[in-house]
Amino acid sequence: MTIKLIAIDIDDTLLNSAGQILPSTVAAIKAVQQQGIKVVLCTGRPLAGAQHFLKTLGLISADQYAITFNGAALETTTGQVIARHLIDNQYYRTLTAFAKDHHVPFNVLDEAGVIYTADHDVDRITVIQAWENHAGLLIRQPAELPSDFKIAKGLFVGTITQLDQIEAKVKQRFGQDLYVVRAGGNFLELMSPQVNKGNALLELASYLQIERTEIMAIGDEQNDLAMFKVAGTAIAMGNSTATVKAQADYVTATNDQNGIAQALAHFGLTEN
Repeated sequence: MTIKLIAIDIDDTLLNSAGQILPSTVAAIKAVQQQGIKVVLCTGRPLAGAQHFLKTLGLISADQYAITFNGAALETTTGQVIARHLIDNQYYRTLTAFAKDHHVPFNVLDEAGVIYTADHDVDRITVIQAWENHAGLLIRQPAELPSDFKIAKGLFVGTITQLDQIEAKVKQRFGQDLYVVRAGGNFLELMSPQVNKGNALLELASYLQIERTEIMAIGDEQNDLAMFKVAGTAIAMGNSTATVKAQADYVTATNDQNGIAQALAHFGLTEN
């Protein structure tokens, strides 16, 4: 088996439960890089929210890449855009109205990662989201934004119970026009219909002239399944949901138990 590209989710995959990269993960990723294997972080975060981790892994250069906004953007880790798939301002209007009708917090991110919400009582998770992603947080009503305002993704945020109650309704109302995916217990995300981590990974593979069989993908959540479908080798973290584990070629240890290092060693890409 020849692997030329390894796509790795960030939250609860690359990062442990404390939001940190384990030393074993850093060592394993640097070891595969020394073999000429591309390591690409694939995340729902904007690039700014991934930069600290990219630096830790030695992945900041014009020939290193990141998939951000769950696939809405493909760019170099120095910020050169290769592909972007955004949605129009109209969705800020319709999604904000839906959120108000169903009493659930909602926000959108622009292509720079700045968060906009019409909620004056800003939800705690939105504040954490802005802090983690090093992004601005602006309170704006839909009518306050220009008609040419573009959205990288929209997010219904809140408790697991809140999102469980509206997920089916959101998919029924918007699923024909937008890609709707649960990106974790507290995030239900909406993007351009052609957007997902898998399609972005195929775009990058084509750009780098890498075959699908030469791609390994590592993740833990529903938004990672699109990567699993296009990768030659799909690895689920031990802390993944049962659905994700069922669609993986291999289930490794958890994000707190050296899962990435174990997986790379299992497939002979690093030493045990």
